[in-house]
Amino acid sequence: MASTTALFVTGVSTGLFAGGASCAAVQGGLLAGAVGRRSAEWSEERWERSGLFAPVGAFLGAKLVSHALLGAALGLLGAAIQPGPRTQAALMLLAGVLMVLFALDMFGVRAVRRFVPRPPASWGRRVRRSAKSTGVTTPAVLGFLTVLIPCGVTLSVELLAVTSGAPLTGAAVMAGFVLGTGPLFAVLGFFLRSAARLWQGRLTLVTAVVVLLVAVWTLGSGLRLGGWWPVAGPSAVAAAPVGGGAPESGAAEAVVVNADGSQTVTIQARTTSYSPAAVTVKAGVPTTLVVATQGTGGCVRSFVVPDLGVQKILPTTGKTAVDLGTRKPGTLSYTCGMGMYGGRITFETPGGTQ
Repeated sequence: MASTTALFVTGVSTGLFAGGASCAAVQGGLLAGAVGRRSAEWSEERWERSGLFAPVGAFLGAKLVSHALLGAALGLLGAAIQPGPRTQAALMLLAGVLMVLFALDMFGVRAVRRFVPRPPASWGRRVRRSAKSTGVTTPAVLGFLTVLIPCGVTLSVELLAVTSGAPLTGAAVMAGFVLGTGPLFAVLGFFLRSAARLWQGRLTLVTAVVVLLVAVWTLGSGLRLGGWWPVAGPSAVAAAPVGGGAPESGAAEAVVVNADGSQTVTIQARTTSYSPAAVTVKAGVPTTLVVATQGTGGCVRSFVVPDLGVQKILPTTGKTAVDLGTRKPGTLSYTCGMGMYGGRITFETPGGTQ
């Protein structure tokens, strides 16, 4: 299970740099329509006093609530099915592929349009009919109903909420996403339809580039989380070699041979890294990995060993042991729950053969 804080930050950054413009193209017209209709129940004085802050705030607040509830439900779904590291990685790769499709669609590549998932047309028609209402609560109703007509990036974030495996974490990533899109929607509320047309036209290409960059990051994280990221060859491993050589700083001290012939590998989990990130030990020897934390936060506390199906939430401060068994020559990778940070342990025979 990934860190709630890490996924919240991921949601905010995705919404701020990619989701805002993408969702504005789909939902901006709804906000413009709602804000542009003065309620007959509001007095002129009340409208002038509140300006556009009230309807825009109602729209964004209700949108935040609906998406947080959806994120909690998706997190519960993830907890029920309890996806393993490889399943979570596959969902992240799917999210990345969806983002690529959405970006290509925004670039105007017609060949991908049939593969781009879209909400049922009936949902969109019902929500747009609600925009014609002149009720005081219309902006809030529309904001809440935007959950029924998600933009492309929203669908990808929803997959991340499933991989979180917890209602609080799922709600955090979706709430963060809405908060990230908030500044642009606030601007849309003030500039109304002209701003919506601007985002749909001149800045569409910029949006597509940003979505594509987020897609590349998501695909890379999924590959690392699944253990499918290409591993550098033995010559590139700066570690504590079994057969001698220059070790990475701290790598030699990370390996301890116990009295019974077994070995213990200790790595430090810091907020933005694991150290040492590469260690070489003997193959064919019972091995225990100890992950030490000291005031550690962020997604590194969600520790994953894909090949072993190991998922552990590390304490903020403490030591967590993982039995690696007796390994054959080869490389065992580990990563954080978001696929952002990781490292590897290389098992070699005394002669230096993997």
